[in-house]
Amino acid sequence: MPRVLFAWTLALALAPALRAADWFQFRGPDGSGHTEAKLPTEWGPKTNVTWRKEVPGVGWSSPVVAGGRVYLTTAVAQSGGYSLRAVCLDAKTGGTVWDVEVFKQGANAPKIHSKNSHASPSAVVEGGRVYVHFGHLGTACLDAKEGTKVWATQELAYKPVHGNGGSPIVAGKHLIFSIDGTDKQAVIALDKTTGAVAWQTPRPLKTGVNPFSFSTPQIITVKGREQLISAGSGSVLSLDPATGKELWRATYGAGYSVVPKPVFANGLVYVCTGYNTPNLIAIKPDGTGDVTATHVAFTVKKNVPHNPSVIAVGDALYMVSDSGTLTCLDAKTGAERWTERVGGNFSASPLCANGLVYLLDEAGTATVFKPGDSYDEVAKNKLGERALASFGVDGDALLVRTEKALYKIEKR
Repeated sequence: MPRVLFAWTLALALAPALRAADWFQFRGPDGSGHTEAKLPTEWGPKTNVTWRKEVPGVGWSSPVVAGGRVYLTTAVAQSGGYSLRAVCLDAKTGGTVWDVEVFKQGANAPKIHSKNSHASPSAVVEGGRVYVHFGHLGTACLDAKEGTKVWATQELAYKPVHGNGGSPIVAGKHLIFSIDGTDKQAVIALDKTTGAVAWQTPRPLKTGVNPFSFSTPQIITVKGREQLISAGSGSVLSLDPATGKELWRATYGAGYSVVPKPVFANGLVYVCTGYNTPNLIAIKPDGTGDVTATHVAFTVKKNVPHNPSVIAVGDALYMVSDSGTLTCLDAKTGAERWTERVGGNFSASPLCANGLVYLLDEAGTATVFKPGDSYDEVAKNKLGERALASFGVDGDALLVRTEKALYKIEKR
């Protein structure tokens, strides 16, 4: 056996095993925000908190979990710039397993939005490897057990607006993410074993559309064929994840700074179109070419979020606007069933667990409600710390990242 292959095989054998229910990427195993975990419904700073771990620096990447470990990224101010770091915690105790610098960022880096950080994309864990992405600042693969670098690349630099945002995903042999800056807009696939570019597909950006966006791609399967769904400024693309070949596209005018991750349910792809006035479009994903005129099932224009992703539960689609209006839609027609003002401002995406939906506002207040024909609030919980990251899940425990710390919350 060649030495490189032997080392790779040995590393996989020694790495923490990925459990079936591990929350190993942004929005969970299938990327849609669903889990069967029996999460607590009530908590507070001193209630049902198993541990609270202060995290150095600032980062809004959501916690991901694999093999009993929690992985985060963060940016620590250092000598006029930042140390861009990956952190591994023991999921049982909150203790630090490793904390490593991945890249350095100089003082001349582009400014970020006040609601962003220099470490906003969430990590993804697969096959004993942790993939961390800092947008225009670089991408790296780390050994999950030790935190040592397997590879790192800063080849795909681009000119960002407001910093980084969209998270990567793993699909087959590739690590896939988008770059949507002022000078480049493309969907990128790296060879996950080496970091080399496997394919890149430019976005069809129209003149006059603001080019920057921050969405995370989603893998779906339609009629036995995988599709990679990637939303950007002005359009959403469906690509073959193996080759990057375009399968179909749908356009939505001048929508830009697209943040929410696409969701697939009820045979439809749901996409929020970004700033300035977001719409929600539902697309039938069985077309080819430009399907804007033929495969858009419906469009919703009221109370659509700029930042939180939507969540589908049965034949209902729930979305919370940035300003705190929760809406329940018929997922097949787009008809509004009800709305409720839940208060607060929102950036984090919803979570559905064991028949309940969890929302987290920017002040660290979580609202838990039961999906149904009317609004049915179960609980409202306050941590009192700023929170923009989405939830993570470890077994039957909830992981909540605030500006200062990571909380593990479970019924005690």
